[in-house]
Amino acid sequence: MAAAHTQTVAFFGASTGVGLAALKMTLATGRKCVALCRTPSKLAAILPPKSNPNLEIVEGNAHDLAVVSRCIQARPGVLVDQIISTIGGAFVPSKMTIDDPEVCRKGMAVLLDALAKLRSNGAVGKPYIIVCSTTGLSRFGRDIPLAMVPLYHVILKVPHEDKIIMEDQLVSSGENFTIVRASAMVSDQETKKTVRVGIEDPKTGRETSEIGYAITKGDAGRWIAENLVLKRRAEYSNKIASITT
Repeated sequence: MAAAHTQTVAFFGASTGVGLAALKMTLATGRKCVALCRTPSKLAAILPPKSNPNLEIVEGNAHDLAVVSRCIQARPGVLVDQIISTIGGAFVPSKMTIDDPEVCRKGMAVLLDALAKLRSNGAVGKPYIIVCSTTGLSRFGRDIPLAMVPLYHVILKVPHEDKIIMEDQLVSSGENFTIVRASAMVSDQETKKTVRVGIEDPKTGRETSEIGYAITKGDAGRWIAENLVLKRRAEYSNKIASITT
């Protein structure tokens, strides 16, 4: 692995929430960060370029192969060390679904395609891919409180189907990964609460279990940065980590 001061981390979906919290902590370590944003001015207002020289903000969409390919290269022909994706759709209450029901699966398909095409053209490297998903998706038993089953399996059925497909794409890709399934995210703030973690192997089943109602986006982003970026703890390698407080 590259030394900390030379590592490059690509972020998709870091303008707000979980991704933004993880980005802030990663920047503070001196790592170079590349953040893909549909509206760069939104992130630049939070993290001004003059104060964050190790941050490159790229305008574009995570479904655009060309711009994704640009973001995941630390330099021409060399892939970044890590990729953190927290993209997702906006919930539309009137339709009881999200604005793009395939946002996560399309984003993952484009990312994997970009990696394949860059490597076929001689690029080297195998980035560690971290994606933010949700609890309620386990194939190895209930991983949410009973009271939340109707919400997760009825009201949120469409976005959860999208995340399942995204997870399956990543697991079968052969890339190094960790899938972070966060319980219901209730606010952007960081609370400093202890984050409880359950670990699941996507092929063989649950290793440890932690069931909870909620976690803030700030706490989820902090956990990702501390355990998967700053330390990269081995127990989460090619596993699913379910986090809650």
